[in-house]
Amino acid sequence: MDFNKDTAKKTAELLLQIKAIKLSPQEPFTWASGWKSPIYCDNRITLSFPSVRNFLKEKIAKIVEDKHGKPDVIAGVATGAIAIGVLVAQELGVPFIYVRPEPKKHGRKNQIEGYLESGQNVVVIEDLISTGKSSLNAVKALKEANATVKGMVAIFSYGFDIASENFKNDNVELTTLSNYEFLLEQALDSKYITSEELRTLEDWRVSPSTWKQKEE
Repeated sequence: MDFNKDTAKKTAELLLQIKAIKLSPQEPFTWASGWKSPIYCDNRITLSFPSVRNFLKEKIAKIVEDKHGKPDVIAGVATGAIAIGVLVAQELGVPFIYVRPEPKKHGRKNQIEGYLESGQNVVVIEDLISTGKSSLNAVKALKEANATVKGMVAIFSYGFDIASENFKNDNVELTTLSNYEFLLEQALDSKYITSEELRTLEDWRVSPSTWKQKEE
């Protein structure tokens, strides 16, 4: 995946500054999956900082146009990417829709909310990529609605091999502003972490599902 190094490091620095990304090698977080992790990412925090959200909006919109041309529609993945998706759609001057994890159980039972015509070009916006499963679930729903999905742009990716495989298998082009490698580089440069903590964070990245057992 191609990266603009300046954008990747700047994105990482901003996420660290506002604590959208927290690094805690000594006291790991527990993810919903049960994984113990020395990193926690909540990009919804970016919405509370106008200068940060504007930076992300402008960079994502530029990537969308440069990589895919102006799409007919921008789609956000619910719920984390709805707001940033709206901002990007506004920047590009195009319609916005969002995709639920599954169809609603009542009413019109929509999975896709908003107006989408068959055959329209769509670029999907995501806030965070871990395994890619939920993101690709949204792509599947759009394809089933006869949308032409041009690709996906996300703020941050952990860069897991399983995610790369999942996107490759589903033939979806993913671009992210920053990723785990750039985050660690920036965190060390800005002294958010020590060299010793860097090694711990690199170890986790190699095998996140079993990392806690190794530590004990």
